[in-house]
Amino acid sequence: QVQLVESGGGLVQAGGSLRLSCAASERILSYNVLGWFRQAPGKEREFVAARSWGVGSTYYADSVTGRFTISRDNTKNTVYLQMTNLKPEDTAVYYCAARGIFESLITTKGDDYDYWGQGTQVTVSS
Repeated sequence: QVQLVESGGGLVQAGGSLRLSCAASERILSYNVLGWFRQAPGKEREFVAARSWGVGSTYYADSVTGRFTISRDNTKNTVYLQMTNLKPEDTAVYYCAARGIFESLITTKGDDYDYWGQGTQVTVSS
């Protein structure tokens, strides 16, 4: 099964940018649906963004639309989350996730994703 490893988190001031990376242990082309979730202290995990390269659709949570962009580099087996205009409420541990190789539809439910990374901390100071 694929292993996912996130990196790129850190401390940034409000209004700043970060790019999170999620490196896959195997050919990421095999996975149509890749997404990002986050979990803030004391809160439930929430959906951030996902893209289905199988059907060519992308979906973002309302709170990040226009500020975050999900992309993939097949040559590096890596999926990215470019985050701009960061706000203190974006502070959370960010996780990348992949649906099974036969799935092609985006879902915002974490339970629908089969593979998860260990998370990377993003802290936005005001």
